[in-house]
Amino acid sequence: MDFLYIKALHIIFVVTWFAGLFYIIRLFIYHVEAEKKMAPAKEILQTQYKLMSKRLWYIITWPSAILASLFAFWMLYESPYYLSEPWMHVKLAFVLALYFYHYSCHRIYKQLQNDIIKYSAFKLRLWNEVATIILFAIVFLVTLKSAINWVWGVVGILLFGILLMLFIRLYKKIRAKKSWDKAEKKVLEKSDPPKE
Repeated sequence: MDFLYIKALHIIFVVTWFAGLFYIIRLFIYHVEAEKKMAPAKEILQTQYKLMSKRLWYIITWPSAILASLFAFWMLYESPYYLSEPWMHVKLAFVLALYFYHYSCHRIYKQLQNDIIKYSAFKLRLWNEVATIILFAIVFLVTLKSAINWVWGVVGILLFGILLMLFIRLYKKIRAKKSWDKAEKKVLEKSDPPKE
């Protein structure tokens, strides 16, 4: 098979792998948030999120991870000179981090399938940003190759991660304030005597 076809297939399955990783965390967050709902809504929602997670995880995310890896190994077999490139070593380190991230998501998936909730929605939102940082790092490494200054590249990725976390905290505060304002408005409406 032509090298460019292998590369194209690798990129396609990397995209679907990341799509699965991003969406599975959203489903985890919805599952955890459903825990606060009253019955029967809680049971209905969590049952639906379990089903959606199972389909996403085993029909899209796992096969994409396996196929992306298969085509990556095939590319390295066809063009072993990539392994002599310093940027490729750094990229492979991030890919290894991605495998650990995927495995951690699999553990959370298994826990939620068994109704074990160990993480808050906020912690899961933060966890979701790890995949974002890995994605940015890999794309910049592959695109810029040796043109990147590694020290500044790593500092930039860390700063980006910190900015994402600060943005998430700000978003959480804004959401909490809106919820508080709505609750306060309802209380005020109930306490005001009807006008004649």
